[in-house]
Amino acid sequence: MLERLVPPSGRDVVDIGCGGGALVRALCDRGARVIGVEISESQMADAVEQDGGRGARYVVGRAERLPLDDASADIVVFMRSLHHVPVGDLGAALAEARRVIRPGGSVYVAEPLAEGDFFELTRIVDDETEVRAAAQQAVADAALAGLERASTVDYDVPLSVAGMPALRARIIAADPARAVRFDELAEALTTGLERLGEPGERPGERRFLTPMRADVLRPAAG
Repeated sequence: MLERLVPPSGRDVVDIGCGGGALVRALCDRGARVIGVEISESQMADAVEQDGGRGARYVVGRAERLPLDDASADIVVFMRSLHHVPVGDLGAALAEARRVIRPGGSVYVAEPLAEGDFFELTRIVDDETEVRAAAQQAVADAALAGLERASTVDYDVPLSVAGMPALRARIIAADPARAVRFDELAEALTTGLERLGEPGERPGERRFLTPMRADVLRPAAG
């Protein structure tokens, strides 16, 4: 979807909340020059280790205080990461993205919606209804950050989970503090995984469709 809406080839792209670097690597493989931003060195350790000589840069920083120069990127990406920004800092995060993009650049925001079976499963550990709604409201209020919506697309992403270990890794990836609660609720999560997911191709695998919304924001006219 990102490639369709904001083609990255030959462009300078910033991935905010890059995590393990999967998107950074995919963008590099598509000809982009990429900077991955994470809140700590430990959160980006896997990304750095798995770069594989692609030449991506990784920097420690927060969305609301990006350690990047003005007008230094063509595309700033929030891939499932905007709702992890503290609610009070969402406007500042979008304003920082606006500061970093060049004239004619884009801010791409892809956010999971608070609906669907996989959301029902993960909310057992951490109910993100409010923070996901706040992220959508921040995008709706993008004019406050000097941005305007150029396009919005709702779509479903297929997701396969290869059993409880894979579910645990996915849920705690964005917030390691979730690990304790996940382990405390393992029985309910096991039941939920079986009940809410469709059978996958491999033993123990469950499949879901995750509702998503992608927004392309561009500098506001005038």
